[in-house]
Amino acid sequence: MRDSEFEFIRNLVYERSRINLGPEKRELVTARLGKRLRATRLSSIGDYCRLLRAPDAEQELNDLIDVISTNHTFFFREPAHFDFLRQHVIPEIRARQRDRDRHLTVWSAACASGEEPYSIAITLADNLPDVPWKVVAHDISFHALEKARVAIYPEDSVAQLPAQLVRTHFQRGYGPEAGNVRVRPEIRERVTFLQQNLLDADAQMPEPVQVIFCRNLMIYFDRPTQTELVARLTRHLLPGGYLFVGHAESLTHIDHALKSVQAAVYRRAA
Repeated sequence: MRDSEFEFIRNLVYERSRINLGPEKRELVTARLGKRLRATRLSSIGDYCRLLRAPDAEQELNDLIDVISTNHTFFFREPAHFDFLRQHVIPEIRARQRDRDRHLTVWSAACASGEEPYSIAITLADNLPDVPWKVVAHDISFHALEKARVAIYPEDSVAQLPAQLVRTHFQRGYGPEAGNVRVRPEIRERVTFLQQNLLDADAQMPEPVQVIFCRNLMIYFDRPTQTELVARLTRHLLPGGYLFVGHAESLTHIDHALKSVQAAVYRRAA
C-alpha cells in the first residue's frame, strides 16, 4: 500500500467513524483491506481507492468501516463489571421507594456482535426478575449487528460459562446448527439493536438511562474525540447513573463531569 493510499483510507475512515488509524495500524489496515479486495474482485488497493471515490460508493464505504472496526468480544468480558452490576446497581434499583422509579435501562453503546448486551440481559434476568428492565444496544457495523440480532454463536463461546447459566439462557443447535448455541427468545426480546455512529450530529440516542456500557471503544479515538464522546454519553446518563469503560481505558486525561467509583467505572453526580 502506497503512502498516499494509506493516507486516503486513514482520512476517509476518520471522517466516517472518527476511528484514528495511526502509522502503527498500517499493517492491520492492509490485512483488513485484503478482505474487501477479494469481495470486490479488485487486484490492488489503488483500484479499491478509486472504487471508494465513485459517486455510488455508499455501500462500499459502509463495508469499509465494517472491516476496519474491531468487533472482537465475548460473553461476560471484563467480569468485574457484571459483579458491580449485581452487587451495586441492582440493589440500588430494588431500594427505590416509588414503584415508578423501580426500573432499569442499560445502554450498550458499542455492542459489536451482541455478546455484551446479552451478557447484561442475562445478568438482569437472573437478578432482577420482578422489576422492569431493558437493554438498548448500538453499533456502527451493519454486519456485526446482523449477527447480534440472530444471536447464534459457536458452542465454544459459552464453554467457560457456568453450565446452569448456559442451560437456562441458551439453546443448543441440532442438525445444520450442531456446534452452535442461540440466546433464548426471552432474553433476545429484551434487547433492542440499532445501527448508528455515536458521534454523528443526528445520532438518535436513547432516553436518559441509568447505566451505560461503552467499553474498548475510546482506545480507537484521538483525545478530542474521546472528550466529545464522554460528554455525549454523560448527557444521556441520569443523575446517579454509571458509565462503564474498558479496563484498558481511562478518563484521567480528558475533561469530564463524572466521579471515579472503581477501576473503569464512573458515576454522574446525583
